[in-house]
Amino acid sequence: MFEKIISKNTEAAAADTPSAPRAEPAPSASPDTNHLVAISAGKRNVLGSDVEIEGEVRFQGDLIVGGRIEGRIVSEGSLTIGETAHIKAEIKCGSVIVQGRVEGNITATDRIEICALAEVTGDIKAGALSMEAGAVFVGASAIGTPRNQPKVVEKTPELQEEMAEVRAESEKAPAA
Repeated sequence: MFEKIISKNTEAAAADTPSAPRAEPAPSASPDTNHLVAISAGKRNVLGSDVEIEGEVRFQGDLIVGGRIEGRIVSEGSLTIGETAHIKAEIKCGSVIVQGRVEGNITATDRIEICALAEVTGDIKAGALSMEAGAVFVGASAIGTPRNQPKVVEKTPELQEEMAEVRAESEKAPAA
């Protein structure tokens, strides 16, 4: 039924048997490359440079975009906007890496990375921001959360009256 074959020629035997799959190392971002890729243990989705989408994009895990999106992008995952991508959208994601062009506001719960050749026009809000030299960012930013929240001081009625009196006296004073 089963036959055991023993061969002295190990090279021929090795050629006939499939080798075990090898684990390839994960790509790492070295300082010399601008090809950052968002990687997580979840799903990785890729939209190539020939893809154009109008509307709302929702995804889980990671999304790498090389094409055009116009509308809105929403996820708790990681969004990587490639060098060839052009995004005109409101973006709300866990983290965002920008290598291409974005026109619209970006909100990230974790961090935003703007690479050297990237252009971002719009406001950004994130826990952390990384921006390489050469990147273009036009807009307002709110990064992080204050460690010490300012205390709200309520004015007493007496203090408000005193301030009103001072203002009234300064308005009556002759101009010098």
